Amino acid sequence: MNNLLRFLANGQRGFIHALRISIFVVMAWIGGLKAFQYEADGIVPFVANSPLMQFFYAKEAPEYQAYKNPEGKTVAKNIEWHKTNGTYAFSYGLGAVIVAIGLLTLAGIWSAKLGLVGGLLTFLMSIVTLSFLITTPEVYVPDLGGDFPTPHHGFPYLSGAGRLVLKDVIMLAAGMIVAADSATSIQKNQK
Repeated sequence: MNNLLRFLANGQRGFIHALRISIFVVMAWIGGLKAFQYEADGIVPFVANSPLMQFFYAKEAPEYQAYKNPEGKTVAKNIEWHKTNGTYAFSYGLGAVIVAIGLLTLAGIWSAKLGLVGGLLTFLMSIVTLSFLITTPEVYVPDLGGDFPTPHHGFPYLSGAGRLVLKDVIMLAAGMIVAADSATSIQKNQK
C-alpha cells in the first residue's frame, strides 16, 4: 500500500501532464469535427437557444427544428437553410477556437504561461457549455405523449445531448487543475 501511495504522490506532475494531453485530445477531436456538416448541424440547438451565442446565427430558435438533418443523412433543403443561417461558418470558427484552446493547454507541458491561458480557457468554455443545461430544451428527455406518456421526462432526465453536456463538469475541473499547476510554476519562477 505504501508503494502505491508513494507512486501516486511522486507521479502527480506526470498525471497533470497526462491531464493536459487528455484535454488536448478531446479539444482537438471535438474541434476538428466542427468542420463536418453533421457536427455543425448537431450544435444548432445549443447555439440557437443560448443567450450567449444565438447572435452568431441569422435565424432565431425554434425555427431550426424544421431543418434538422439526422446524423449521417443530408437533406438538400436543410443544408441550404443552414448555409443562410451561418451554421457552417460559425462551426468552423468555433472548431478553430476549440483546437486552439487544446493546443494552449497542451503547451502547458513546456510553458506555464501558455498552459495557464489554456487551462483558464478550458474552464470558461466549460461554463458556457454547461449553461446549455439551462437554455437548451433538447438536453432533457421530451414528453412524447401518446396513450402512455413517458413518466420520466424533463428535468432531471437527460437526453443523449444532455449527457454529453454534463460531462463538461469534468473539463471544468480539469481546466482549473492545469491552470493551478501552471500558476504554481509561474510563482516558483518569479522567486
